Amino acid sequence: MLVMHKSVELRYQINDIEKIAQQVLETLSSKTILLYGSMGAGKTTFVRALSKVLGSYDDVSSPTFSIVNEYKLPNDKMYHFDMYRIKDEDEALQFGFEDYLSTDHWVVIEWPERIPNLLPENAAIIEIILNSDHSRTLKLNENINLTNEKMAKNCTN
Repeated sequence: MLVMHKSVELRYQINDIEKIAQQVLETLSSKTILLYGSMGAGKTTFVRALSKVLGSYDDVSSPTFSIVNEYKLPNDKMYHFDMYRIKDEDEALQFGFEDYLSTDHWVVIEWPERIPNLLPENAAIIEIILNSDHSRTLKLNENINLTNEKMAKNCTN
């Protein structure tokens, strides 16, 4: 199976985050984003900038305790998940996570590694790295077929 793949790497200062969000938006072909990064790397800050670039006036905050926040966009919505406090995939299924994935709205998931078997097959993967000089590096991999990647990893282990 041939899977199209785009990869972008951007180094930036936090005050340039809206410009970076605009560049990422111009590259994306999926409205589902898996957002990886250590605590404090700037994942929620990126979501805030992305929602603003998409035209939202909503106050974007980390959904650490609520698990999901919904933001209004012009003619659309964004669902922002933080899976950090999820105990297991069953808990995500209990609150209807899969229902959100079946919409045509934006879905941004922080800490997706907590629910590996529930992730959609095609999604944009963004990793944000906090560098020693306090700049950030954003790595975007677009159009990844996660099912095939999982199978390939299982075959090599």
